Amino acid sequence: MDAREVKSAADARKIIEERDLKYLKVGVFDADGVMRGKYMARDKFLSALESGFGFCDVVLGWDSNDQLYDSAEFTGWHTAFPDALVRILPETCRELPFEPETLLFLAEFTGRAEALCPRGLLRRVLDRAKDMGFTASAACEFEFFLFEETPHSVREKHYRDLTNITPGFYGYSMLRNSVHAEFYAELLEFCVAMDMPIEGLHTETGPGVLEAALLYDEALKAADKAALFKTFTKVLAQRLGWMATFMAKWSPDWPGQSGHIHISLKGKGGKAVFHDPSKPSNISDTMRWFIGGQQALMPEILAMVASTVNSYSRLIPGFWAPTSATWGVENRTCALRAIPGAPKSQRVEYRIAAADINPYIAIAAAIGSGLWGIEHRIEPTPPLEGNAYARKTPAKQGLPATLYEAAGRLRRSKAARELFGDDFVEHYAQSREWEEREFRKAITDWELQRYFEII
Repeated sequence: MDAREVKSAADARKIIEERDLKYLKVGVFDADGVMRGKYMARDKFLSALESGFGFCDVVLGWDSNDQLYDSAEFTGWHTAFPDALVRILPETCRELPFEPETLLFLAEFTGRAEALCPRGLLRRVLDRAKDMGFTASAACEFEFFLFEETPHSVREKHYRDLTNITPGFYGYSMLRNSVHAEFYAELLEFCVAMDMPIEGLHTETGPGVLEAALLYDEALKAADKAALFKTFTKVLAQRLGWMATFMAKWSPDWPGQSGHIHISLKGKGGKAVFHDPSKPSNISDTMRWFIGGQQALMPEILAMVASTVNSYSRLIPGFWAPTSATWGVENRTCALRAIPGAPKSQRVEYRIAAADINPYIAIAAAIGSGLWGIEHRIEPTPPLEGNAYARKTPAKQGLPATLYEAAGRLRRSKAARELFGDDFVEHYAQSREWEEREFRKAITDWELQRYFEII
């Protein structure tokens, strides 16, 4: 039995028995998109398939550095860190090419913790779409830099003077991808084996930077694939003695790393509701309202997409990243790019997103705001033509300049609370405010160079 055939608990039990597996791997994704998990003995796993299992709820109160948020209500020292209930998702079963004696299963929080679970958040947004008569498809594309470094060497170098796998710019380079053909082949085959196939893979502009476009799928599956891709690309690189980073911007000398999200909706009978050949650029009323909602809510929900302090270092003019809530038709200087085409290919590209996204939360934000636009028939501004960076930004299209500001906008957003729930908004907003407070404790190289002697 192949892992892709597993759809139910009975199927999971069957494949485990057929392969006589002794241990299984189970993982969940936290607020930062960090995969947390463990090995489970066969009998415990089979029992958990039916009734779930307890996972210490500290993972809902940790930042990406395993430090506790200082103002979380759901978990902390005041709750004594009880277990939160987790359900195993049989349909997410995957092969692990490096571990043929086990299988990987994703899980998600349930019970009271479900309100904070990133995967649960996206599932609720997609249920909203279903109630409106829609199904959503999505695909992520990620830029990531590769280095001839190890987790030890980057720390020994204090993250300075790192060696990229290749020098120079060399976007779409046949030279570079041919020299490293073995790595490209291994990554492509690895992603197929783990059911997160890549549709396109090429070098981008910068030293050792690649862009991978994942194949589109139903939105929840697409988020699974995107989250797993980020985790296991790092695994593959480190097994080869390299490192991959998905930071939004790791160096001031190079463009940031995008994590664009492509989205489309289907209606009854699988009809592509974004396509209307009688309208300009084939953009249907539904698609226009969807864009209108995304544009209107982007300043309020930006923290769900630009989720790290570093995210805001990318959102500056001239570096292929949008700087305000603009949209245009085939315009890559805008935050939202309408892509006209045949009914099956007509879509919106959510270009504000960087490679540091938590795919579940970012896709939930992108789709949820679009659904809100359809519900309220929100008209977007006229599509922008030419260079969006050169246009003066109207106040209502301006974006928060810091993570702390973005978190405050999210907390005050009535639409966000309606779409994502009060519990999620409160918990997530405080987690982003914590992140910026942690950053403020740091003394940067820039500060030392600027003030150490002269002030």
